[in-house]
Amino acid sequence: MRPVALTDTVTITYTAVLENGELIEQTDKPLTLPIGSSTVCPAVEACLFGMEPGQTRVIHVQPEDAYGLHEPELVQDIPLASFQGRFTPQPGMILSLNVAQEGQVCKVPATVTAVGSDTVTVDYNHPLAGKVVVYTVKLISIVD
Repeated sequence: MRPVALTDTVTITYTAVLENGELIEQTDKPLTLPIGSSTVCPAVEACLFGMEPGQTRVIHVQPEDAYGLHEPELVQDIPLASFQGRFTPQPGMILSLNVAQEGQVCKVPATVTAVGSDTVTVDYNHPLAGKVVVYTVKLISIVD
């Protein structure tokens, strides 16, 4: 057997959990991908180098290499009145809100984190921003 090299196509399985053990994602069946295809997180691809079929590795991917750092400026308060007549926001809801970006209005997902008497606090960060993701990766085979 030989280890994974830069030009290989590999078949893997993996699970991704938060440090507290909460499952984020797992493969239902083996996944075949060419190295460098960006099919999986770059840190996961990098951990494959040097592995041989049958080996398993556990890697801790830091926030900046996973879903990004949590940026406090992406947490904002919106007047509660702007939602009246449409629906009542509740913590945990994911909303699609209009945001101006580079002169154009785009729909962007935001998570409701709090509802006050006059304001709704929303977070435009990815829900996994700021979290370490722990991947357990098993190399099934190197495709010939």
